[in-house]
Amino acid sequence: MIGSLTQQAARKFGDRVAIIAGKESLTFAEIEQRVSSFAGGLQMLGVGVDDRVVLHLPNGWRWIVAYYAIVRLGAVVVPANILLSIDEVAYIATDSQAVMVISTGERCAAVSSRLANGAPMGFVASDRCGEGMANYEDLLSAAPAPAVTRDPGDLCSIGYTSGTTGRPKGAMLSHRAIHTSATMTATMHARQEGEVVVSALPLPHVYGNIVLHCTFLCDMTLVVMERFAPATTIVLLGRYKATLFEGVPTMYHYLLNEPALHSADLSTLRRCTVGGQTMPTSTIEAVEAAFGCPLLELWGMTEVAGPAISHSLHSPSRHGSIGLPFPGMEVRVADMEDGDRDAPDGEAGELLVRGPLVMDGYYNNPDATKGALSEDGWLKTGDVVRRDRDGYLYVLDRKKDMIITAGYNIYPAELEQVIAAHPAVAMVAVAGIPDQAKGELAKAFVVLKKGASLDAHELFTHCRGALASYKVPRHVEFVESLPTTSTGKVMRRALREASSPSPQPSKLEEMPQ
Repeated sequence: MIGSLTQQAARKFGDRVAIIAGKESLTFAEIEQRVSSFAGGLQMLGVGVDDRVVLHLPNGWRWIVAYYAIVRLGAVVVPANILLSIDEVAYIATDSQAVMVISTGERCAAVSSRLANGAPMGFVASDRCGEGMANYEDLLSAAPAPAVTRDPGDLCSIGYTSGTTGRPKGAMLSHRAIHTSATMTATMHARQEGEVVVSALPLPHVYGNIVLHCTFLCDMTLVVMERFAPATTIVLLGRYKATLFEGVPTMYHYLLNEPALHSADLSTLRRCTVGGQTMPTSTIEAVEAAFGCPLLELWGMTEVAGPAISHSLHSPSRHGSIGLPFPGMEVRVADMEDGDRDAPDGEAGELLVRGPLVMDGYYNNPDATKGALSEDGWLKTGDVVRRDRDGYLYVLDRKKDMIITAGYNIYPAELEQVIAAHPAVAMVAVAGIPDQAKGELAKAFVVLKKGASLDAHELFTHCRGALASYKVPRHVEFVESLPTTSTGKVMRRALREASSPSPQPSKLEEMPQ
């Protein structure tokens, strides 16, 4: 299924441009040729059906070719964001029982040195190669490999997403789930042949991944940015006469504040999409006025392979709402106290979803799977929503204490685990505090051991060595004690409500740039 997308697109669309990445412009036929050869190279290295391969590269054509080549062989792709720390990537590689990691030479070497128990693993380096590494470019010269036939229910990808325990969990996504999310997204957003999409969404993220698949399904050109930059984004939108821009709220915040926006010609845009976190209605209105097109809000998560609820281009949007469920997806708004009962329309409840997009469970983690999936297939999303009488859904809060910074999910327990490992720290709690640009920022409340000393700079340096850059707390406050419940559980909500950072935090509280 997913492994044959580039093959089918090459037959249908041939010499039309599929991917523009930096100075590279590749047609559907050229992408297919590279995918087929790279798959042959991976096959020579021993990758076969059901083998897990960690894909840890920056946005670009190499990521795209490697992704489709892995699934072409019937293997399972394990995407790892390039912003993750080496320890995080090594954990993902070990936990997924991967046979190979595809990354830069430097990162391949670093991951290899961190593998638990010296687990045997192959490495493919996209640039300079070290000992025991294959060269990415060499694999592009291998004899083509034919696509392995896979059933819709077969495992295609394992997407890692941290849970409330702070331990990353691998959501098992079938070919059916990923393909259905892509086709439904294309339908809801009225994607058509010949369109041009500009996106800086990370390809390893399910949202960015679905944007990619829509390109090959619909004969669109994807202008993929390695990283988001407001001024560059505006240039690309005009240069390629983009019809669609896809982003998260933080991107739109920076675009609205980019001076070049006021003189840009964005007349070719037909609509934009936004996901990853909720967006203020006033900001949505400002974006629509500045871009001259509708902004379609959507909702999704790793456990449902991408978007699963969205507004459609074919019907009026309701600002502040995430829209309506995709065809084939069932939705429940469960009562907050009694999950077996539905909350009435207009009242808050936990969002539960069921249907072809839902994951098959967490890889090698039956306890987490049991906690997330009911026996009859309902996925507990952890999001608190309300539903109006027409069925439109509105996200109100998160049942868990997850923090969303610029569209990235941050889990307090994961940060607390790292901070607590510092020898000077006695107790720590992390909570989200509001931020106009990024939605929320992580703030650490730290109790020091008696007689110990620690400043913010040292703590930030400690965190940077173990966490992806976007997870590092932006503020720290040293406190005498932490508020707890009667059972001794730290009350993160109380910390968040009591914390009101000034627009200009002190040097002690602000993360060094």
